[in-house]
Amino acid sequence: MINDKSNEFIRRILNFPAVRPSETICFSSLVTSLIQLGQKICEYKSRTFFTNKKNARNSIRLIEDILIVVKEIPNGVSRFANSSILSSLSEIHFIFQKYQFLLEDCSREDARIWMLAKSEDVSCQIQMLARAVAVALDVLPLEEMDVSVEVKEVVEFVRNQAVKLKFEVEMDDRRMQMNVLKILDQLEDGIIPESSDLKRVLDYLGIKYWSACNKEVKFLDNEIFAEGNADMGLLSSLMGFMIYCRGTLFEVLDNVASTQINGGSNNADQVIRFLNLDDFRCPITLEIMNDPVTIASGHTYDRSSILKWFRAGNSTCPKTSERLTSIDLVPNLALKLLIKQYCYVNGIPFVETGRRNRDTVKSVATGSVANEQAMKLLASFLVGRLVAGTMEQQNNAAFEIRLLTKTSISNRSCLVEAGAIPPLLNLVTSRDSSCQENAMAALLNLSKNSNSKSIIVGNGGLFLILDVLKGGLKMEARQHAAGTLFYLTSVEEYRKMIGENPEFIPSLLELLRNGTDRGKKNALVTIFGLLMRPENHWRVIAAGLVLLVVNLLKSFKREDLITDSLAVLSTLSERSDGAMAVLYAGALPIIVNILSSCNSRAAKEYCVSLLLALCINGGADVVPVLVKNSSLMGPLYSLLTQGNSKASKKASTLIRILQEYNEKTSSGLITPVFIEDQFINVW
Repeated sequence: MINDKSNEFIRRILNFPAVRPSETICFSSLVTSLIQLGQKICEYKSRTFFTNKKNARNSIRLIEDILIVVKEIPNGVSRFANSSILSSLSEIHFIFQKYQFLLEDCSREDARIWMLAKSEDVSCQIQMLARAVAVALDVLPLEEMDVSVEVKEVVEFVRNQAVKLKFEVEMDDRRMQMNVLKILDQLEDGIIPESSDLKRVLDYLGIKYWSACNKEVKFLDNEIFAEGNADMGLLSSLMGFMIYCRGTLFEVLDNVASTQINGGSNNADQVIRFLNLDDFRCPITLEIMNDPVTIASGHTYDRSSILKWFRAGNSTCPKTSERLTSIDLVPNLALKLLIKQYCYVNGIPFVETGRRNRDTVKSVATGSVANEQAMKLLASFLVGRLVAGTMEQQNNAAFEIRLLTKTSISNRSCLVEAGAIPPLLNLVTSRDSSCQENAMAALLNLSKNSNSKSIIVGNGGLFLILDVLKGGLKMEARQHAAGTLFYLTSVEEYRKMIGENPEFIPSLLELLRNGTDRGKKNALVTIFGLLMRPENHWRVIAAGLVLLVVNLLKSFKREDLITDSLAVLSTLSERSDGAMAVLYAGALPIIVNILSSCNSRAAKEYCVSLLLALCINGGADVVPVLVKNSSLMGPLYSLLTQGNSKASKKASTLIRILQEYNEKTSSGLITPVFIEDQFINVW
């Protein structure tokens, strides 16, 4: 049988990676597979086509007629399985696959405006496939096949139909294309389009709800960042069009909206949470893969690590030692999507691969004139809603700003310039939990903009954020407040203001103690930002941070939380008072255990920095405790070759300290410290 692998990868729209049946396939298998594929295509009659309707219907009717012929072919009779018959049927199977891909694209729920814009290409593709059908039927040797006269007549009819049918852009589609182009011209000129014109387009495409409009935006967004896309300008303009529609036309956010801001449903999030993180690690580096690729052996590796392996002259699979016939790399897009979803749900940073960072690309990719002007008009509209709208309108506007500013640098800049920050700060005082959360999340995103920080602080934002951090109506609002503080700590003046206020650090510790994992992460990174100012060290120590972090380290399962905790402890240990506090908290055995067992390279590097700082600043008894632990040297030597240059130097220094102590002990120059338990708290 023929394996249908079309669902095993993420296919780009209007891309038809059909596979020709194997030359060794048996006649009966080919016929059976052809019938099954044709029946699948006929099932598309029940789908809704908002564009290219007539072309899609005619294509399906053509397939139905061909299916009549195929079903009349005697299945399993080997005397019909000569090369010419097999070749013709294989070609029809190949064409059927392309038809299925094309009809799937025409009926997609998230690409309606794009399929409208590409109607010319769609009609050309259908025309080409119809001509290919005619050729395949023309060379089908009916005289050698045991089929009736009626079947031969059907073949002749279908062949003539395939030649005569004109697959052109339909009149209604063309008219709606012109409407879209007119609106794009208005947007380019900074003219606010008539709502009735926008609704006419959306009604034609069957986009009746906010969630349906958002699906279109997300599709266009993904297409913009797909490699090798030649339609960047059109995609960007259409995205601006749909974002403007999404932000201005829908007074009610349907119940799908709340889940779509996070890119999926709560049920999906729960499934993602229980996936095994080890399945996402590269077998070479043991790090979470950013760009998984599959090699000829069927095993998947991170692109950078397997390329390094091949460039070193290896031509085998690192996992199986199997000699490879090819070193081609096939992107594992399905796995990459899973990894991205897992990282998002669990608050783990995911670094987009490619020539440029996604945020940087987005600032360029959204640079079409129509997109830029649409964003400016929308920003003005949303700020107006924040200032003078009803509570529901204010909430919707805050939600839209939250969505727009999540990843886009240009959108952040545009909304800051439009004056979105002051009314959002007013909204964080709302007693409506949804309003407060959306406003705080929007401010978190806007705080990444370089000009926003002074506006937030200048409008009394620090005290408003503190109020949310201490008593936000929802835990999500509190964690967004902590995240906003993190970006404010990038400014020395604000680090000083936050540190000197006696309420900020205890409030961050409370979030660290009782918050969600994401809240704990935001608290940790904000504290780390505060520690960039040396005067804040004693404040966090006095507040009880060290003991809290050490106790939490025992229970943390997420690597990013472990890494952030170690970063905080490492920074504190650079001073003697911090090092002493870390040792008093009993952190030494925990750090050694993490170094030996953790898979994260970053966590290991912080462990080494922390141990070295404790040796230097923590007193003379730290070294003998470390020397007595036999499991320590392996990870240290591993970091000599695998870590970055800074981590390698620290590992080398720590090894030298331990070896010198060992040599002096052996030579009797110093008396070894007797320790009943190698992990005893020597302080």
